[in-house]
Amino acid sequence: MVMHTEVRTKQRRSFNILDTVRLVILTIGAVAMLFPLLWMVTIALKGNNDVFKIPPEWFPKELHWSNFVTGTKEINFWQTFGNSLFIAITCTIGQIVSSVLVGYGLARLSFPGRKLWFSMFVGSLMLPGFVGMIPLFNLYTHLGWYDTWLPIIVPAFFGNATFSFLYVQYLKTISVSFDEAAKIDGASDLYVLIKVLVPMTMPVIMTMVIFSFQGAWNQYLEPLIYIIDPSKWTLALAMASYKGTYATAWNLFMAADLIYILPMLLLFFFGQKYFMQGLGSINSASLK
Repeated sequence: MVMHTEVRTKQRRSFNILDTVRLVILTIGAVAMLFPLLWMVTIALKGNNDVFKIPPEWFPKELHWSNFVTGTKEINFWQTFGNSLFIAITCTIGQIVSSVLVGYGLARLSFPGRKLWFSMFVGSLMLPGFVGMIPLFNLYTHLGWYDTWLPIIVPAFFGNATFSFLYVQYLKTISVSFDEAAKIDGASDLYVLIKVLVPMTMPVIMTMVIFSFQGAWNQYLEPLIYIIDPSKWTLALAMASYKGTYATAWNLFMAADLIYILPMLLLFFFGQKYFMQGLGSINSASLK
């Protein structure tokens, strides 16, 4: 009994040491990740003359909350914010709906060439995005879509190879018996997808939503190529012009930039539970 007690005590001590080491490593990593955000907040609340003060002040003596108002007025912030929000929501809806349909077809339906199509989808992930940039520009120009949002929004409704792959991998963790039970009761494939599988695959769908919204919200190259009219600019373009025009007013730029990243922070905050579940299930399916 004494030996067992000593062994258990040593195991508890080893576990405590490991937990302490993990906590220290995670704390260092968290501080490193949060440092740029905290510095942005500090600069956003400073006066312009205090931004480059040496040694730097982490806690400004005077908080300039007016920077958030002044910073948004310089670049017609709220109009471009609305443009980006509309584009991001529309692209997210298009990518999620199309990718779920494609993923369900590749994972559950039997048709000639299914493995070939799946291989093509996976293979397309290896191609860099700029390969089709010139052909697509010529196509959209001939369609009369230049200086509109259509070249940014319409492709989102034709699926996303990455999201389709993620959905296929997640469906591998769900037994086909759920589909068969629903079809025995007379359910169609579309009913099985919407009523049975979509609620069960909500973690991976939320993961796709976060990635899709982030990609559309931060999209810079496509709007830069296709949009000329400043009233149609996205917020990413407006922020880039802000930096070029008001390069010395870093406090105003950081104040506007904090509002720019706010939607992404809120989306991840409310969807992080599903996000972590989705990534965990996808990783477990990939290891099988």
